[in-house]
Amino acid sequence: MAHLRRLAPVIGLFLLAPFVGEFLLGNITIGGLLFGVLLAPMYGGGAVLIRELGRRYGSGWPTMALLACAYALIEEGPLDQLLWNDAYLGVDDFHSATYVPAFGTSVALIQTVIALHAVWSICVPIALIEAFAGDRRSTPWLGRTGLTIVATIYALGAVFVFWGNYSEYRFIAPWFHQIWIGIAIVGLVVVAFAIRSRRLPPMEGRAPSPWLVGAAALVATSGYWMASGFNEDPRREWAGVITWCLVVIVGVLMISRWSRQDGWNERHRYALAAGATLTYVWLAFPMPPSDGGSPMLDLVSNVVFGSVAVILLLLAGRAVARSTVTPPVGHTPVQ
Repeated sequence: MAHLRRLAPVIGLFLLAPFVGEFLLGNITIGGLLFGVLLAPMYGGGAVLIRELGRRYGSGWPTMALLACAYALIEEGPLDQLLWNDAYLGVDDFHSATYVPAFGTSVALIQTVIALHAVWSICVPIALIEAFAGDRRSTPWLGRTGLTIVATIYALGAVFVFWGNYSEYRFIAPWFHQIWIGIAIVGLVVVAFAIRSRRLPPMEGRAPSPWLVGAAALVATSGYWMASGFNEDPRREWAGVITWCLVVIVGVLMISRWSRQDGWNERHRYALAAGATLTYVWLAFPMPPSDGGSPMLDLVSNVVFGSVAVILLLLAGRAVARSTVTPPVGHTPVQ
């Protein structure tokens, strides 16, 4: 029992990552639960692997965020080829105003896959599960053997996704497209671990209320999705690109500032994840499912998954409230 309790956060993250990444988004209905299970090794294995690497060998959240971006490019690049495959779920519609021939894909699509996976498939599940972890929030959950097992599970899941997509589409992008994304992935990984020894100094002032942080996360992420949208209108597509850049730049700067001010703690990190989660709750309703579910099944699925997400947020909020210890003045952890 004690061993199972020790592994509970790992199991929770393994299951939560595909739930948020696919089901809560509205991409898969209840009828596709089996497919979600098959995706768990890649999604869940990737989330656990990134979390453990960030906590054991990196700088915590900065490392995990950069590794999450690398994960996004790996999944939608070399694994399922979505970035380049015009036949993949109607992606041809995406290659319009912001299409870059040298990349073989569009700027908007690159930004979208990074947002989808770096934020919601990886970072949000990690933050929510860590909210339940109490004093184990910032410590590794697995030893080296466990880490090796998770890495193997992720690799097997990645191979499954690659082979499944190749079997369906028989598509492999040209080598020069694979090279640029490979360089980008390696660069993100190198930077993720290169920054582990760098610590920014504390800043004057007090961090804002967690409620304000959560509301900012909800507004910023919702604003991005409302401004974006792949279609043939160049103005709307470029508006999404610009909004993405603004949200990322302002968001990184503000979080960097707030996290170095007095009073920043796990309640704020939970609030960021909660705000982003609620964006997915409402976004699922206008999002058509990719598994071909009927409108009624889609509606029922969104209600059920959204309700599960809200319950999870309430439980995580209670767990954080019980375990929060306000840091002393002049000391603000950024992990």
